[in-house]
Amino acid sequence: MKRTPKETEDSARLIGRRSLIVAGVMAGTGAVLAGRMRYLQLERADDFRLLAEENRINIRLLPPARGLIFDRAGTLLAGNEQNYRITMVREDADDIDEVLRRLSELVNLDMGRLARAREEMLARAPFVPVTIADRLSWEELSTVAVNAPALPGVTPEFGLSRVYPLGADFAHVVGYVGPVSDWYLETTGDTDPVLQIPDFQVGRYNIEARMENSLRGRAGTKRVEVNAGGRVMRELDRDAATPGSDLQLTIDAGLQNYVEARMIGESAGAVVMEVQTGDVLALASAPTFDPNLFVRGISTTDWNTLNQDRYRPLANKAVQGLYPPGSTYKMIVAMAALEAGVITPEETVYCGGFTELGNRRFHCWRRGGHGHMNMIDSITQSCDVYYYELAQRTGIEAISAMARRFGCGVRHDVPLSGVVEGLAPTMQWKRENRGEDWLVGDTLNASIGQGFVLSSPLQLAVMTARLATGRMISPRMVKSIDGREAGPLHGEDMGLHPDHLALIQQGMYRVNNHRRGTAYRSRTEDAAYTIAGKTGTSQVRNITAAERRAGVISNADLPWERRDHALYVGYAPYENPRYAVSVVVEHGGGGSTAAAPIARDILLRAQHGDVPPPELYPADQRREIENLHERLPLRPAPPVDGPTGGSSQA
Repeated sequence: MKRTPKETEDSARLIGRRSLIVAGVMAGTGAVLAGRMRYLQLERADDFRLLAEENRINIRLLPPARGLIFDRAGTLLAGNEQNYRITMVREDADDIDEVLRRLSELVNLDMGRLARAREEMLARAPFVPVTIADRLSWEELSTVAVNAPALPGVTPEFGLSRVYPLGADFAHVVGYVGPVSDWYLETTGDTDPVLQIPDFQVGRYNIEARMENSLRGRAGTKRVEVNAGGRVMRELDRDAATPGSDLQLTIDAGLQNYVEARMIGESAGAVVMEVQTGDVLALASAPTFDPNLFVRGISTTDWNTLNQDRYRPLANKAVQGLYPPGSTYKMIVAMAALEAGVITPEETVYCGGFTELGNRRFHCWRRGGHGHMNMIDSITQSCDVYYYELAQRTGIEAISAMARRFGCGVRHDVPLSGVVEGLAPTMQWKRENRGEDWLVGDTLNASIGQGFVLSSPLQLAVMTARLATGRMISPRMVKSIDGREAGPLHGEDMGLHPDHLALIQQGMYRVNNHRRGTAYRSRTEDAAYTIAGKTGTSQVRNITAAERRAGVISNADLPWERRDHALYVGYAPYENPRYAVSVVVEHGGGGSTAAAPIARDILLRAQHGDVPPPELYPADQRREIENLHERLPLRPAPPVDGPTGGSSQA
């Protein structure tokens, strides 16, 4: 149909208006887009440039080398060994299951560990690397590196892993490291980013744990360029990690090995100290274990074996073990009585085999008694009745104060795990902890190192060093840090009357060197090596009146866990003391038979500097000693690898 001129005019007007509207919308849209482009390209340019850079540049942490640990002569006790491993970053892998499948075709992987690694990747932040395999050979690592293009997110790495070349000898001194666990992070609150590095190791026990801040070092960083598949294309730059500090201990590796070997077959603890400096030369606990088992995470089988052993190899008996000190405590009681002026050295106490207190008898270890005893005789023959009398005259407060003065009932500041405080009980302690009043009978029990009194081998060694010198000797285990010497603390004078101290020392001399001394069999034949000491035996069970009437059951006839503990403390040489030792043999039976022979051998080894020759022993014991030393699994002298210092003979 032909349109009229008016209709044509109206149509043209309508089209013109629509064109104007469309043109306006397009112009507005263009203006908005232009403005947005200007905003993005000019005003936000730096922000987007940074985002683009972060998409292709990754910053990764570099683990620091853990500080080394040496003995006093420079023998390596804890080092680092090369470790080839493979790590994987989840956000850089397209399909982690596919990548793991490809990887398993190239390298023989443990399926159990692979499953744990996958779980760890899913549990951690996607940018955190997770170790897939470690302890690889160079050939295996090279295979992975060559096939890197087909393994997005996978990185072959060179790392360091802790190693303990002397193994079990130093488990209870150096301790061990282990992987960073969620439990570790929660309990320590440690937020150091270095802990996110795959398989990073932290100290978990003893010096490795207590000196963690010095040994750890500081992480470095490196910037790497990665492609869209997560493969590292090149390293752009790096800030090297700062290694941890090297430690040199006061421990003598040779002496430590001898002490550990000498206690094989026992459940025991021993400490050897230099009496002039407080340097701990050996600190041993038997049985021991190989700390290398813990470095990568101990297996369930190994853990159960250690944990179920009734001799408790995981416990450090030298500093964690608490024992009634038995008769080794008598020097404390004697010194307290002398300083309080309640007895003179010549005064005697009659021992008829027991003391009566009310309707109870407190027995001497010698059933028939010792007769008249003065102080030196009482130490020599270890008469209990003498000390029952001294304790009643002196009182528990003065005795316990003297014990703390000599280092018992005190937590000593050494860098080991679980160092115990021990117990030198007082009246207030019993009221607060037992809700009971102190009894005179408690004082009598304490006078022979029984009852509530508890000490560790470390505390007994400190006590002995102070008895030998009359000075406040304190234990020291770290000799230097990065070569900076930590000066020994020689200790101030204890302020004791020198005649009183000399009297106690004379009594200890007679213990080993008088025919009636309780450790006479553990004497030496050479005057230059003469030992002064004290035996101790502490009960772990009650002996009933009926048993005493019938005859006390011999330790040999009792189950192991019901036998008495055996103790010995001593120092040598007597004329010019250099070394103090304490030995506790759990359920060993008697101090004179179980602990004193071990302590005698240890003191001779410390003085001689090597396995003591038979000539230092009584003639009738030399063949036995030769056979003993032939059986001991002693190490040859290890090489010196690091900083040197004086040996125990210095």
